Amino acid sequence: MPKILKNISDVRDFTSLYNLVNRRIGFVPTMGALHEGHLELGKKARKECDCLIYSIFVNPIQFGPKEDLGKYPRDLKGDFEKLDSIGVDAVFVPDDNIMYPEGYSTYIDVGKTGDILCGKSRPGHFRGVATVVTKLFNIVGCDQAYFGKKDMQQLIILKKIVADLNIPVEIIGVDTVRETDGLARSSRNAYLSKNERASATVLYKALSYIKQNFSDFKTKEEAVQKATEIIMKEKAAEIEYIEIRNSGDLSQPKSIKNGKLIMLLAVKFGNTRLIDNITLN
Repeated sequence: MPKILKNISDVRDFTSLYNLVNRRIGFVPTMGALHEGHLELGKKARKECDCLIYSIFVNPIQFGPKEDLGKYPRDLKGDFEKLDSIGVDAVFVPDDNIMYPEGYSTYIDVGKTGDILCGKSRPGHFRGVATVVTKLFNIVGCDQAYFGKKDMQQLIILKKIVADLNIPVEIIGVDTVRETDGLARSSRNAYLSKNERASATVLYKALSYIKQNFSDFKTKEEAVQKATEIIMKEKAAEIEYIEIRNSGDLSQPKSIKNGKLIMLLAVKFGNTRLIDNITLN
């Protein structure tokens, strides 16, 4: 079973041994309720690093006032067993008062990239993500950190933060892990009813269709309209956004005939909000 670390001093004592002998530390920050997507990050890290650390912390400052902080799924016992199965060395499980003690007032402003796409409907979300991840990097002192490509906006923002702030951590993106029917693995899939779960498979169907037929579209608006038509065949689907952006920095493309592009979307099924994306060219 991995070593359970609850205090910052415990983490630094643990990692100091690896730092003394110049061993690489891999880190996977999570909010728990782990699924195969989370474990795939660790499997990759385990191959590349001498020490593998996870964190499990449901970060309150990345949730909005009407979001699912209170009901976010939690299963520490199950999480520890899953992490043990892939050879994790240690898990940092702090309480809120460890990460944000009384009087805490410092946050990371991620700029305009945090205000588009998911940031448009979740103001302050990426500020909260950036703040907690930066704190975790400072606490763990890792060499490499692993994140899923399902949340591409988060991945791009974190890469920009470590570059801008000269944080000596390599951010590594790992391909999205999917169910056999294409639905991206997510802790929030547990919220879906049986019918909503069946309807949600339309997301990957739409993304795959656009990718396979991308050369047929003359404009990004045509591609977005087609994806919208496919998804809206499912009556349970409520589209928040579908957009095509430059994959490097999420800027608006001038043309869909040049550059590396990505389609990103957020869609609700009932009360459950799901995100996904696919590289187009």
